[in-house]
Parts: sequence; structure tokens; C-alpha cells
Amino acid sequence: MIQEQTIRSAVACSGVGLHSGAPVCLQILPAPPGTGIVFRRIDLDDFEIEANGRNVARVSYATSLMKKGVLISTTEHLLSAFTGLGVDNAIVELDNLELPILDGSALPFVELIQKAGIRKQRRPRRYMKMLREVEMREGNKFISVYPAGSYSVSYSINFPHPLIGKETFQVELSNGSYLKKIAAARTFGSREDEKTMRNMGLIRGASSENCIVLTREGVENGPLRFPDEFVRHKVLDLVGDLALLGKPILGKIVADRAGHAMHTALVSRILRDQTLWEEVTLPEEDHDTASSHTSQAAAGSTL
Repeated sequence: MIQEQTIRSAVACSGVGLHSGAPVCLQILPAPPGTGIVFRRIDLDDFEIEANGRNVARVSYATSLMKKGVLISTTEHLLSAFTGLGVDNAIVELDNLELPILDGSALPFVELIQKAGIRKQRRPRRYMKMLREVEMREGNKFISVYPAGSYSVSYSINFPHPLIGKETFQVELSNGSYLKKIAAARTFGSREDEKTMRNMGLIRGASSENCIVLTREGVENGPLRFPDEFVRHKVLDLVGDLALLGKPILGKIVADRAGHAMHTALVSRILRDQTLWEEVTLPEEDHDTASSHTSQAAAGSTL
């Protein structure tokens, strides 16, 4: 039986929030089986917010969680790293409202978790196996999930910038694919939009060190890590947002120009209707084909 996992030892990092620009220290701690991912605001009397769909708050340019008026912002990159490495249970302590953006990808979080090590726990991992399809549309935006025996994503984007345009990326999130193909993809933004976004109180912590900066001519701070890094980052965000289901999913996700709001709307739709899925455990021999949640993948993949 595939077992839940946590980290072996505490690890920490610090940085600034992408949107708030506020300095923040973050520490990840091991947690008992069945805990899930829990954020703890140590600057607010250790107030805890569980990383699940019930606590989703604002989801415009980042995914935030809120409980009893307490906010945790920009959670998606760390949650994506937890999913990619198969960490089911952890406490994430931070001393401000927004997680650090670090280099704009999930890679620093992946390296931090790998430094801590991953430990199997004595509880079978419970998966959310999709039984029926769900499709959601909003104008030209689309997101769906279909029954499948593993976790895969097909994502399409279409940006007017000549360097991006239409991009589609498909990935089976197994056998270390997340680590090799997704984790290092960075967030991105345009110099043209910078002033408007800063006036909206956004991207106050953005810099050429933590995001891909696009100009009309191209990439200001290249080179890109992948030719299609933009759509790969959207997959990274999606994986982080779907972690709010509270269980690893067995299903095929198809998205077209979706974004955080649609990602989390899909989470809410799935959680509202329990006839859409069933909770299952998986035998060890299905480990490699079922999902990316393997300690072997975490230990054996390189970036």
C-alpha cells in the first residue's frame, strides 16, 4: 500500500512576497499522518489555516487562503512543490501574510524539501479518483477533469506577446516528470503592465531576480529555462491550486487560458459534489503509474 509522507527535519528560508513586497521567514516542519498541509502564522499567535478548498480567498493574480479574517497569500508554488515531491503532511510556519517568491518557480522549495528529506509514514495515502467528467467554461476560458488512472495535465495559453502566443504543454505527472519538466518554470510579467499592476497594489516585490520580465522586444532577463517556460509555469500553478483538494487526484486535467480563479473554481466544484469521485488507496506496484507522489521520484530525479 502506498503510504503518506512528510519531511524528515525542519528547514527554513526567507525572502519577499511577490505582491506585498514584505519580508518573510518561512519554516517547514514535519507533521503527523492525516495532518495535510497546514499554514501557521507565527506572527499572529500561531494561527493555523489548512490548505484546502474551504479556505480559498482571493484568487486573481495569486491563490490566497483565509480563515477568520487571517490571510495567507501566494501559496501555489510551495503547494505545487509538495505535490510534485509527494509530501502529504507538513506544517508551514511564516511570520507575514505572503510566502516568499524566491526565484519565481517551485525549484527553491523543491530543493528545500529535498534538503530536509522525505519520510514514509504508517498511513495509506488516500487518492481522489475521478468517476465523472467536470467541464467549466467562462468566455474563451476552459478547464475540465476526466476520469483516469493517473494524474496528467494538458494546458494551453494564448498571450498577445509575440514571444508567447499560443503554447500547449502536456505532462504525465509521474516518474519524476514534475521535477524535470515543471518545477523550474518561473512566473512572468510585462514591463508594459508593471505600472498598472503596482498602482493596484500588486507585484511590489517583483524584480528581474524572481520573474521573467517581458518587453516588446523579447525577454529582458533571459535566457528562458525552457522554450515554452510560460505554459509550463501555468501547469506549475495548476498543480499547486489543485493541491487544495486535500488529496492527490487521479484524473486528466485539460485547461485553456484558465488561471487561478478557474483552477480554484474547479476545486470547489469537485469538493461540492462527492458523487464525482471516490476515495481510494493504491497498491505499491501501481506507484509509478498512478501519480507523481513517490519518494523514488523525489530522490531519483534531477533538474
